Amino acid sequence: MKDNDKKDDKKVEKLSEADIEKMELLRKSTQKIGKQLTISSTTGSLQEIDELKQLVGKQLDNPEEKYNIYYKGIRKLLMDHLPKGEDYKQMRDIIYDEKNIFLNLGKRKSDNKGVRGSDGRMTYQPIMNEILDIIISWVGESQNPFEIYKQLYLLNDKHGYPHEEYDTSTKSVANAMLKLAQD
Repeated sequence: MKDNDKKDDKKVEKLSEADIEKMELLRKSTQKIGKQLTISSTTGSLQEIDELKQLVGKQLDNPEEKYNIYYKGIRKLLMDHLPKGEDYKQMRDIIYDEKNIFLNLGKRKSDNKGVRGSDGRMTYQPIMNEILDIIISWVGESQNPFEIYKQLYLLNDKHGYPHEEYDTSTKSVANAMLKLAQD
């Protein structure tokens, strides 16, 4: 039995500092992560918080709710309350461009030769709610298409997002819409 103890001692003695460091790293890699201690504000005792369970427990985005916000809210309200017909198509497209720039966190079609490279229907729910509130307010107050364009334009300015770049005729329509909204 003493022979076995001597062999174990020899194995430990043969480990270099680099080997010991590697073993320590391996030992640390098997430790549990994602938990931390906190002091309870009510009792003053230490409590273990499992951060991963709390993160998974939170519902960050609800797909059904996002669908309703986008299709039954944002899109439907704009389609129902913007002027219809071919004569107003260019104006509607300009308004939709401002809406889509906001929902896509500043991505424009003019940046990639007509392709935005993202989908506003999949943006974050708080962003959808922010634009929905503006559209609901617009429907309840004026329903003036120039006013919603101005509000979306200013919303993009507020967040530092660029505006769509148009050819000269479309740009003049967009500028006229802003001017009419201010009058």
